[in-house]
Amino acid sequence: MMLRTVAFVLFCLCAPAMQVLAQDAPMAVSQCQAIAQAVPNATFASYSPSGAVPLVLAQNGRSADLSAREEVRITYVGHSTYFIETPGGVGIATDYSGVYRPSRLPDVVTMNKAHSTHFTLNPDAGIEQVLQGWSDVPGEKVQHNVVVGDAYIRNVATDIRSWGGDMEENGNSIFIFEIAGLCIGHLGHLHHELTESHYTEIGRLDILMVPVDGGLTLGADSMSRVVDRLRSSVILPMHRPGGLDRFIGMLGGKFDVAYAREPTIVVSMRSLPKRPTILVPQGM
Repeated sequence: MMLRTVAFVLFCLCAPAMQVLAQDAPMAVSQCQAIAQAVPNATFASYSPSGAVPLVLAQNGRSADLSAREEVRITYVGHSTYFIETPGGVGIATDYSGVYRPSRLPDVVTMNKAHSTHFTLNPDAGIEQVLQGWSDVPGEKVQHNVVVGDAYIRNVATDIRSWGGDMEENGNSIFIFEIAGLCIGHLGHLHHELTESHYTEIGRLDILMVPVDGGLTLGADSMSRVVDRLRSSVILPMHRPGGLDRFIGMLGGKFDVAYAREPTIVVSMRSLPKRPTILVPQGM
């Protein structure tokens, strides 16, 4: 309870500043990372207040008992592309390639370079921020700390497996979106288990987008260990449906399983489920 209280206070102090920062201003402060940096060896549970509204009751476009300024809308578009809409109207598409297009042009897109369904070299000129998860200099670690409207976006670099089977240092990024007090993470095309340093950089994740494909990214047993360690409140699978059943089975009953009733999931800090839940989106 003490850790949760500290996290909430840190968010209250940091959120107003985050809303006014421009991209070229000093680095924003991550409320998802703050406690992790202070207590590096701790395992962090997501914030899930008592009396939370079950997530499955908050999927019908807008939940009646939650203020619109707290709600984040998440729609599965296809493959590893999710479309995240902030309370302030910012639209973010993950692993954007242009193959899977959200209902409107995103303001921000993130990309990873595993193959052509995770990036594009020719994004629409109307996209405000295009964030590549890799550096054009081999092995160099790319770093993003961007504020767009009411969203703060950062990344944690990981390695990636090349087509030849070798590991390329810092070739993938886990993107983290801090919106309305929520910490939302997208694992990208993760090819290895995370280190203690990675977990510290990531901090708390309330919602986690996970590739499940039986081993094209990371094997189900290894991926389940990553998910179990992060202990997010909501797990959103993606990438390839063929690995979904094994992924769910590997978690051994530690997580509840639910299936989205609507194309768009609406979630807020107050609607996080009390028990960690794998929520399978429509279209997966």
